[in-house]
Amino acid sequence: MVLTRRMFALQTFHLEVNTTSGTDILDLTHPVQEQVQATGVTEGLLTLFIAGSTAALTTIEFESGVVNDLRAAIERLFPRDLVYEHDRRWGDGNGYSHVRAAFLKPSLSIPIERGNLVLGTWQQIVLLDFDNRPRTRTIRGQVMGIKPQAG
Repeated sequence: MVLTRRMFALQTFHLEVNTTSGTDILDLTHPVQEQVQATGVTEGLLTLFIAGSTAALTTIEFESGVVNDLRAAIERLFPRDLVYEHDRRWGDGNGYSHVRAAFLKPSLSIPIERGNLVLGTWQQIVLLDFDNRPRTRTIRGQVMGIKPQAG
């Protein structure tokens, strides 16, 4: 008979993603799930965070229709062609991207059960990059929870 001990674990990982100068909406679900499974945590919580003031994280059904609808809704709510005070001050033309990111937020928390992310059937994790130039984005993940150990 093998007894299993449980210990609390806290592990961090990073994902790097290259983006373009448009409103990129990229599915991160598979690489994030792989990172979570690699930690060995079976029950816990994942926190994802993207540093930077022109990108955000959210969940959505990642299919072309919904992605296009989201992109169009973001443009209606926070149009690129408005005059933004940020642009007047800095002249970099990305004031709209700061406003978009502020409304959509830089982090997510997702439960982990039996080593898997608890997401809905049609729910995926997405990165939204609003900046007006290509970027290399680093998404930081932190997994907290129970990790079984033999012994």
